[in-house]
Order: sequence, then C-alpha cells, then structure tokens
Amino acid sequence: MTKSIAEINEKIAKGQAVVVTAEEVIDLVNKKGVAKAAKEIDVVTTGTFGPMCSSGAFFNLGHSKPRIKAGGGHVYLNEVPAYAGIAAVDIFLGATAIPDEDPRNRIHPGEFNYGGGHVIEDLVAGKDVRLVITAHGTDCYPRRKLETWINLESMNEALLFDIRNAYQNYNVAVNLGERTIYTYMGVLKPNLGNANYSTSGQLSPLFNDPYYKTIGVGTRIFLGGGTGYVAWHGTQHNPNVLRTEKGLPRRGAATLAVTGDLKQMSPRWLVGTSFIGYGATLTVGIGVPIPILSEEILSYTAVTDNEIFAPIIDYFEAYPQRSPDILGEVSYAQLKSGKIKIQGKDVPTASLSSYSRAVEIANILKGWIQKGEFYITESVSPLPGVDSGVIVKPMQERPFEEEG
Repeated sequence: MTKSIAEINEKIAKGQAVVVTAEEVIDLVNKKGVAKAAKEIDVVTTGTFGPMCSSGAFFNLGHSKPRIKAGGGHVYLNEVPAYAGIAAVDIFLGATAIPDEDPRNRIHPGEFNYGGGHVIEDLVAGKDVRLVITAHGTDCYPRRKLETWINLESMNEALLFDIRNAYQNYNVAVNLGERTIYTYMGVLKPNLGNANYSTSGQLSPLFNDPYYKTIGVGTRIFLGGGTGYVAWHGTQHNPNVLRTEKGLPRRGAATLAVTGDLKQMSPRWLVGTSFIGYGATLTVGIGVPIPILSEEILSYTAVTDNEIFAPIIDYFEAYPQRSPDILGEVSYAQLKSGKIKIQGKDVPTASLSSYSRAVEIANILKGWIQKGEFYITESVSPLPGVDSGVIVKPMQERPFEEEG
C-alpha cells in the first residue's frame, strides 16, 4: 500500500482526509492492524511544547525620519539587547538574551525574570515594547539615537527563526551531588532528589518519523500557533546514535531548524520562560503532520512511551565535565509514572514540557487539516539520516584547548 502527498492533499481539499493524532493512532493500530489502518488513515499529527533555547526572531523595524543605522550600533527592546550586526534596521533577538543590568547569578540563584523570550511573547500578545537604538551616524543614516515604542504590527517584518528545536530524545537530568544545582533542566535536588526530562514522548514529532522519511526541508508545520516550515536540519543534528530495534534513538539525535511569520503566532504557544539560577528562554509549541504514504510510515507513528528510552545523566559532575558516563536508561512510560528507580532509590520525576499542551497542538493541527486550512508539503530535501555522514561527535571527544 502506497499513497502520494498529492493524493492526500486532494482528499484534504474534498474534506475526505482521515486525520488522527499520534496518541489516537496507537489504539487504531492495535485494533485494526498496520495494514488496514494504513489504508484508512491519511495523516497523523504530532505535537510538543517545551523550552527551546535556540530560538529567536528577526525583525525589520522600518526606518525613522531621519534615518538611523542600527547596524554596528546598539539596539534594545524593553532593555533586552538585540543583535544589530546585519543592516540598517534589521535585528535579531535571541530567546536567551537578558538585560545588561540583570544581576544574573551575582546573588545566587538569580531569577532571570525577563529576557528575549519574554519580549517575543509580549510582541505576539500585541503589546508595545520600548525600542532604543544608538548609532554612530553616517551621511545616509544621520540619526544617532532613537527612543520610541514599537509593536509587531508596526514592524515591516517579523520572522521567528529557531536554529535548534524539537530535539529527538533528550537526557533525564539528576543530581548526584550534595547540594542543589540550577540548570537548563530545572532545579535538581541533591542526592538523587528528583529527575527532570523534557519531551512529549509518543507525541513528539521526530519519534513518529525516526528515520525522517517524511520530515525534511520545506515540511509545513504548526509553529507557535501559526504556520511555519522546516528550514534545515537543526544544529547538533546527529542521527548516528544508539537506536532500539525499532529504530528509535536512545540518545539525543535529530533536531529541526524552523521558521515562520511571527505575526501569525500566539502568546499561548510562544511563552517567555525563566529558569532560576540559569537564565531566560522561550517555550515553543510545534506540531508536525506525518503523511501516511506506506504501512512502514504508519508503523512508526504507532510508537508508545513504553518503547522510547532516554539516558539518565548526572548534571552535578558528568554533564558539566563532559563525561560520557550514564546512570542507565529509562522509558518514557516509567518517567510519566511519576517515579523511576536509580541506584536502588525511588526518584520522583517531572517534565519540563507539557504533554497536555502537546495533545492540544496535535488536535489543533488535526482540525486545520480536516477543515482544509492546512495542506501537506513534500519536502524539497530530506533531513540527513543514519549513515549520511552528518555526525556530531560527543562534546567530550573534542574539548576546547586552554591557552598558554
């Protein structure tokens, strides 16, 4: 049994496409079997909603009168610095940027109450933000300083561009030390006091297409409440990791670089987030449709949390020192049960991503497709896959050398 994306889009146009979420497909496959379900189902929708630090936005601010050259100068949005080394009024705001005056961790642990991710959330919520530009002045751009209020509507363009999102599996973080530590995986209590993880498991996009047979450059996706696209494979993309017999990665593997029109997006799905003792970031909602082109592809989407395993990593010593040691592997079903056993101890678990919001994303995307508001795109280039030559060596294999 094979289908084409054109055939599926024709059914979407007629309102005849059968669309289910990655949660719903599990029961359907169990009841009907892969062969029968693959004939009936056209699209499986996925979702994830979690902190994604490698996110940000490009803005074209428009020109003041007289004109000002932000490029080479300094730009602040609500006191958060933006990168201005592009052109006269093009800037980039990173999700993890924080105000110059933020106390950071001088009083430990710092709160990091406001950063680039919060500015992005404020903008998509329709709020005005304070823009300050200082420049060196030129004959064609004579103005040297600009202070004003600006919002998303008044900007020429606003483009969300996230260089590494939707990680295909990730670490379970614990703390073997004697003191509490503050990390991008949240607050970790001493002596295995808790374990934090961050993915939606069986709903996560790249777990439902583990070999990237449908997801590639040009794939149309749900991004931040609007429509976006996969722009490239994300940074640190590494498909060549340990995998289960069903092909599911047992370590962090693929990532996606994604982009979309920020003016379409919603503060419900782009949320500025603060990590105590660590920094600021952006929590991003992403949903990817999986077209069911074959029985093989459907079989991948029927993955369950019992089949997905993640490594347990000590963030007190092993992670910061680039040690390759892991404390074991654990399934997402075990993680979602609320506790796991490590070194003979019952350890409570918590997720940094929201499974309920991932379900909501998958259902929103399902509704868009059923209403004919969202069509499937055929990728113009596949993501680099297993044995493609794209390998990110573990950090401990290529440490930076100290000077001197």
